[in-house]
Order: sequence, then C-alpha cells, then structure tokens
Amino acid sequence: MGLSAAQLKAGLDAVAAREPQIAAALARAGYPGERIRGRGMVTLLRTIVGQQVSFKAADSIWAKLEGIVGDVADPARWLALSEAELRAGGLSRQKIGYMHSLATATASGALDFDALPADDEAAIAALVAVKGIGRWSAEIYLLFSEGRTDIWPAGDLAVQIEVGRIMGLDAKPTEKATRAIAEAWAPHRGALAVFMWHSYMTPVI
Repeated sequence: MGLSAAQLKAGLDAVAAREPQIAAALARAGYPGERIRGRGMVTLLRTIVGQQVSFKAADSIWAKLEGIVGDVADPARWLALSEAELRAGGLSRQKIGYMHSLATATASGALDFDALPADDEAAIAALVAVKGIGRWSAEIYLLFSEGRTDIWPAGDLAVQIEVGRIMGLDAKPTEKATRAIAEAWAPHRGALAVFMWHSYMTPVI
C-alpha cells in the first residue's frame, strides 16, 4: 500500500512550509495523485519486465506472460516453466534469470514480503540481495507497495532533473548531490519523490 493522498499532502505541506522553492513548485504543479502498487512478488516481477522497455511494451509482455503462467502470484508456476516458454512471452534470457532468482527467493522464504526489516536501508539490502533487483527497484517497491514515508530514489533520472529545476541549479545534480539536497526534507522524502515525478510531467507555462 503506497502513500495515501492525505500522506502526500501532509508531507509536501511540511516541507513547503520551510522550503520556498518547493512551495513555489507545489503552487505551480499542484498535489500529485496516489501511486499505489500491491505488496509481494508480482509488483517486482512487473518491475523486471519493465526494465529498459516502454510502458506499452511492458504491458504487452506482461499480458502474454499472464496467459502463459496463469497464477502469476505463485512462484512455483514461474519455476515450472522452461526458458523457451518464458521467451515466448517476450522475456530476454537475462530477465528470465532475474525472474527465476526472485521466484526462488520467494518460494524458499529467503525473501519474505510480509517481514521485510522496518529499517529502510535494511529492507533495501534484503531486496537487492535478489539478482536483478537494484537499489532503484527496491526503493520504488518500498515507496509504492509499502508506503514508506522517507524513501528517496536519488538515482532516478526524472527526480534528479526536477530537483535541479525546482532548486534553481545550473545543471542536473548527481545522485550523490540529489541525496544530499533531500536530507533536509526528511522524514517526508517519499512524498517529495512522488511530487518530483508529478512535477516533471507537468508542463511549464
């Protein structure tokens, strides 16, 4: 369960009250809508499918996979399929490897989505231990599926671009600089991340 509209508003208002640039951006773009995903393996599987392809292509591949796999929430169903069957669904050999790693970790209990550590960095570490899950994917999962309020995906390109634009920087900040800038926004960085994507997609008039 991701951040609710009320949580997004409360977090953004708290930061805007002390950060004039955020207040100005909020006045221009308005509050973002909720971004909520289900908890569990399926959300991360869809993230893997979407790596390095368009949204439209990812949706098409996922629809094919649903037809091939059946119960996509059952890791045993994924593990029972051959590489040829999964490639017929549009997956590359590399992504099939990632799928198997995630399904295996889920089936064995090595990755328990109902018992991820309460500490954000520890939860990220548990997720990235699975082959194919990078820090960005782990952060997106914790933000959209668990609604963790202080997740800040500083490696996201759109977040970097929008932080630079809103804060009046001469160039897009690096991941390190983006992380440093947002330290002052804790413990509301999750709401700010959602807002950065929203603002990025809002035309400048």
